[in-house]
Amino acid sequence: MALMLPTARRKDGDEVPYIPLKIFNFKLRLPFVHWGIEGSEILQAMVMFVTAMGIIQVMKDVFDMPFELAMTIVVFHELMYCLHQLLGDPIVPGWITPALPLVIAYLNKITVGTDRIEGLIALQVMLGLIYFVLGVTGLAKKLIEYTPKAIQSGILLGAGVSGLIGTYVFAPTGTGLMKYPLSITVGGIFALYLIYSKGFTEKVRSGQMDGKKFLMTVANLGIAPGIAAGIIVGWISGELPLPVMQPGLFFIPQFSEVLNNYSVVGLGMPPAQVWLAAIPMALVAYIIAFGNMILGETVMRTANEQYRPDEKVDSDPNRMNVVCAIRNFAEGFFFPHAGLGGPTWTAMQVTICERYKGGRKAMDSIFSGMGTFNYMKFASCLILPLVLIFQPALPIALSLTMMIQGFACVYIAMNMVSNNTERGIAGICGAALAVQGAAWGLGVGILLCALLLGKEAFIQKTEEKKPAEPATAPVS
Repeated sequence: MALMLPTARRKDGDEVPYIPLKIFNFKLRLPFVHWGIEGSEILQAMVMFVTAMGIIQVMKDVFDMPFELAMTIVVFHELMYCLHQLLGDPIVPGWITPALPLVIAYLNKITVGTDRIEGLIALQVMLGLIYFVLGVTGLAKKLIEYTPKAIQSGILLGAGVSGLIGTYVFAPTGTGLMKYPLSITVGGIFALYLIYSKGFTEKVRSGQMDGKKFLMTVANLGIAPGIAAGIIVGWISGELPLPVMQPGLFFIPQFSEVLNNYSVVGLGMPPAQVWLAAIPMALVAYIIAFGNMILGETVMRTANEQYRPDEKVDSDPNRMNVVCAIRNFAEGFFFPHAGLGGPTWTAMQVTICERYKGGRKAMDSIFSGMGTFNYMKFASCLILPLVLIFQPALPIALSLTMMIQGFACVYIAMNMVSNNTERGIAGICGAALAVQGAAWGLGVGILLCALLLGKEAFIQKTEEKKPAEPATAPVS
């Protein structure tokens, strides 16, 4: 049973208590007061927070940002995740990970320095505006319905390939496989086996692992065991330096330095042309994010409706869009984050929902599980010994995240299209996206769909063919 105050307990069939805020269907819920703390999610968060730190390597490479400032941005980003449970969303949020290689390519085409920082500010704020407008008007679903499947597939294909051939995985002069061959090979094989091996995952889903608690725990941790294996091999082989510990228990964020050097506070608002240039990339990021949003909500609803009739859960996609908008506005203006603010971390959404299915004895409420995980992941970023242990291993964590995400993007993209014409369009759209950027990818995709598929391509519904279940795709 979750640790909570007596006032937080609810009767079977009721919704978790909350304070109505009377705007955007926000429902204020406080830890201990409205939902309790789950021990299992505390332990998971203290391991999985290392994936959040992976973005530090990107911020260092793209902006030449010192570790302490990049870690400060990570801390703020993790704090923003807590808004979902605070305002009533039953979701585990994450980066828009498939868009990350495209974002990196977009930023690398901008001059290093203030211009590049302004490019990220404009991109994240513009994404927030799209979230807000589509969330408030309820038009989010319409955007996806009118986006041809070939273009959706091309976006994912381009994102996956861009990540795999980029500097963090297979690039010959990058910081991926060529620099850390043993660490990434062992970690990648281990992670791919746990997440995508047909034999292993079938045993997990069919219950054949139920009596093997350790293996079930490992299987439910998504990409984390692969990262851990890669780090251990890196230490043993000498590819990674051992951690250098420092005195102190807590990491002290350097908020003023980030605000003065990497935000609108110190740099001012970007010029108009920067905002206009960010629109295509923001649209691509939102299309990817919306797919994750649908998947995350489906996973949660299935667990709730089929296994947990004891809890009434209010899942509101419009509210979710608005909360994502708030996160991207706050981060974009003040603490810009290259991973952007996405709606769902699929791997952990699935992991927590699987434990939730076990009843109130396993997890009192979906909010106690997801809330505990998000709040503890934020807290872990402030525990200095944990941060220092994983600091030297950030390239490995990022490389493995990109590798597994690339695998997921490619197989989902291939499953979205149903004929050879769509497959060809998706391939060319994806190539244009990976090589030339978001504007070219969208332009080429729209032109080819109009010429080869006709107007019917722009009115097809997303329900015609659902992608294969990416249940454990590690979207951080």
